[in-house]
Amino acid sequence: MKVNPEFLPLIEWWEKDGKSTVIWLLVAAAAVGGWYGFKAYKASVKAAASAALVSAYTTDELEEASEKFASSQAGGAIKLRLAKSYYDNSRFEEAMALYDELSAAVPAGFEDVPPVGKAQCLEALGRYADAQKAYEDFLAANPKSFLALTAGLGVARTIALKGDKAAALKRIEELKAANSDEIAKARIETTESAIKRYGKKASAAPAKPAAAPAKPVAAPAKPAAAPAKPVAVPAKPAAAPAKPAAAAKGKK
Repeated sequence: MKVNPEFLPLIEWWEKDGKSTVIWLLVAAAAVGGWYGFKAYKASVKAAASAALVSAYTTDELEEASEKFASSQAGGAIKLRLAKSYYDNSRFEEAMALYDELSAAVPAGFEDVPPVGKAQCLEALGRYADAQKAYEDFLAANPKSFLALTAGLGVARTIALKGDKAAALKRIEELKAANSDEIAKARIETTESAIKRYGKKASAAPAKPAAAPAKPVAAPAKPAAAPAKPVAVPAKPAAAPAKPAAAAKGKK
């Protein structure tokens, strides 16, 4: 077949580089298409994770969402909600473990939540000394945190729960002096009332009145039994003696 001389350079290029160039273009197109596809997939996952974050309510739903969207941007926020759900359902060990996990990868803006959440779990588990230290460590590192008051109240509670109510109430007074916000004041007063009740035994019932005097001396014995019924009226007198026998007639 005779080829037009004008096409000879193109034919030579095709035989030399054309096929590889086309293959490269196809690969590039697939890569670009894949990138857009992956981007669309990520966007759909993000949207689904965000929906799960606001729609999941029960612990089971949050566990499912946490597992499904663990690697998404909303994954950390879902785990924070799950940790709180564990705490609210008295699953304190599980909540504390999750707060520990989140400490290494917490969503931006929520960095202060895991350490305070863990301290609250320690308090709920009765580990008051550990809880107090956790609260105090947090306050030392984050004195201006939005959770500073929460931690401060935690310190006061744990001191009281350890048995030093006077020191706890002193701490409450310090918090009152440092917080003028009405909401903060209400929270402080609520905690103060709770602390005052810690370990307070129910007021002893008024002492029983001195034992009632022994039963009054027995009332004088009932008067001696009423005199026996009067002696029975003597029976009707014995029948009058029989009339004397008629005088013997004609006594001799």
